[in-house]
Amino acid sequence: MHYHQYYPVDVINGPGTRATLFVSGCEHQCPGCYNQSTWRLDGGHPFDQGMSDRIIADLNDTRIKRRGLSLSGGDPLHPANVPHVLALVKRVRAECPGKDIWCWTGYLLGELSDAQRELVCLLDVLVDGKFEKGLADPGLLWRGSSNQQIHDLNAWREGGERIPCLVCS
Repeated sequence: MHYHQYYPVDVINGPGTRATLFVSGCEHQCPGCYNQSTWRLDGGHPFDQGMSDRIIADLNDTRIKRRGLSLSGGDPLHPANVPHVLALVKRVRAECPGKDIWCWTGYLLGELSDAQRELVCLLDVLVDGKFEKGLADPGLLWRGSSNQQIHDLNAWREGGERIPCLVCS
């Protein structure tokens, strides 16, 4: 996997202060996309153990209270990216307790492959749907066009036990 950009401190891509990784590779190539430079799978920089370690360290750095990790792109759910993003998400879950994980994808929640679903089941929020230029609205929160949906994948029981989302059941 490659990544286009990493922001250790970001206040735009999700709630609170976050770390944001823009992965490379997008097969949707939506007209009007503002991240066209992320479309090529081999664009940007190779994602390696060092970058994974840096993300974990940044999320655990107590000098900046980060709420979580945002995954954007390109498309983190591009089939070529899924194994690498899944490994990162599993690592964040294991090593960064209390951090939420948001992900943006052009794929629709109801049309995901089994591998994509495995990854999505570890997320807190998924923003799905292709960017549609004709439905673009700069006033929308955390999405570019009105067809895109924000899915809160968390459900919690009293006492803090997570209930699996409907996608995972």
